[in-house]
Amino acid sequence: MDLAALDPRQYDQQLEAKCERMRAMFAPFAAPELEVFRSEPAHYRMRAEFRVWHDGDDLDYIMFDQVQQAKVKVEQYLPASPLINEYMPKLMAALRPNPILRRRLFQVDFLSTLSGELVISLLYHRQLDDEWAAAINELRAQWGHRVHFIGRARKQKLTLEQDHVEEVLTVHGRPYHYRQIENSFTQPNGKVAEQMLEWAVDVTRDSSGDLLELYCGNGNFSVALAQNFRKVLATELAKPSVEAAQYNIAKNGVDNLTILRMSAEDFTDAINGVRAFRRLKGIELGDYDCNTIFVDPPRSGLDPATEKMVQGYDRILYISCNPDTLLENLNTLGQTHKITRLALFDQFPYTHHMEAGVLLERR
Repeated sequence: MDLAALDPRQYDQQLEAKCERMRAMFAPFAAPELEVFRSEPAHYRMRAEFRVWHDGDDLDYIMFDQVQQAKVKVEQYLPASPLINEYMPKLMAALRPNPILRRRLFQVDFLSTLSGELVISLLYHRQLDDEWAAAINELRAQWGHRVHFIGRARKQKLTLEQDHVEEVLTVHGRPYHYRQIENSFTQPNGKVAEQMLEWAVDVTRDSSGDLLELYCGNGNFSVALAQNFRKVLATELAKPSVEAAQYNIAKNGVDNLTILRMSAEDFTDAINGVRAFRRLKGIELGDYDCNTIFVDPPRSGLDPATEKMVQGYDRILYISCNPDTLLENLNTLGQTHKITRLALFDQFPYTHHMEAGVLLERR
């Protein structure tokens, strides 16, 4: 990252540059007017990772500045949430004089929430023992119940209380509760995540029938979207995310949402009748009348088989963390569907990254 670019005074200018770039990218698809969802100019990231630099008795967080091509010491970090910035110096002050906690420590990861919880993961080049756990428990006792610690080393993970936080995202005035697991994917920009959920709910509000969602993660979107559909069927491969999704379904009182632990590729085979899966036991795919599909794929986008399967739905809601692969998919999807809504979500201010949302409807 170019650390010098982290200047809130330049936020409007850099956002407008992204808007112009996205408008140009989607112009060949006759896209409608771009809907733009801003980030907070500072303290917007709920997650942050820092390397740790040892220099004699000194200990510091460092980041790599791509422009300077150099390691830079950081005491505070403008993109990180207020909670992370509060605990960055407190943690370092606790680590520096403590040989048990600092020895061979090489990285610190923070996961915070808008609701005020924090998980701190300490990564080591050594195995952790009871002495380390006792030292961390002393720190936990000082800092209270809202801060949780995890120790990681090669083939080792020590969770002293819990490995997750409980986030609350407000969507059109309604609070949604989400368990977010350490080291699992969650949207990094909490306030923009709320705007993404509101946009997805809005563009599907007049839907009928059922919804199929691929790559559902911890149920972030499916829990909020369930209100707009008769039933929702969602798939996710990562076991921790599926377990969090099941918790989130129950916590939010959603009774029309089913999560399957399957990859998008396997589900495509299942729905096309290519092969049967034991994980679908008790699930009658024929009971679902899905005319809307929602996809939020990895940066690589949709594979060709999933592209073809997705084309079978009247409405396609597509959230993309990589507009370049979204455009590649649109070369196929655009043969049968047209873009009726287009959005830019500024998840990552001061970087070239853009998050896009499109609603596609059958021509």
